[in-house]
Amino acid sequence: MAQGGDSKAFAQIYDALVKPIYRYIYYRVDEAIAEDLTEDTFLKIWQNLGKYKKGSTPFASWAFRIAHNLVVDYYRKNESVDEISEEVPDMQEHSSPDSQTNLKLTQIRLRKIIRKLPDNYQQVIILKYINDLDNRQIAEATGKTEGAVRILQFRALEQLRGLLTHEKEDL
Repeated sequence: MAQGGDSKAFAQIYDALVKPIYRYIYYRVDEAIAEDLTEDTFLKIWQNLGKYKKGSTPFASWAFRIAHNLVVDYYRKNESVDEISEEVPDMQEHSSPDSQTNLKLTQIRLRKIIRKLPDNYQQVIILKYINDLDNRQIAEATGKTEGAVRILQFRALEQLRGLLTHEKEDL
């Protein structure tokens, strides 16, 4: 059991959560920072395993809350954060060069637009549509009710739609 200091059990937790945690952070901050914050998230998870109370919230929700808090702390410390990097990791190594280029351009565009949303909208959009969490899981990760999550999703999607429409008009 990981809470007892079993590193093999923690490795299983890491393997299960590293990609979703990284994706969550990646869409919120610059790529280079995302890797560091992902490492910091798992360090904090390891250091605070004894504080996790089984049954109070799902473990993944607890882990996402730690990741979210690190992102918030990062922005508090770095209020003048520059524009995001144009380099995006290749998520589909075996696809054609055209597909890879289109994927990277789409990811860059999506990251820029998502980062224009208010923090709580960003969080809900990333958890729902990037990490495929359901409303119950999002509610547990954010400390909100499922109804509040649905309202946030609706408002976030409306604002995202407006930003996308505005961007198309500018092209």
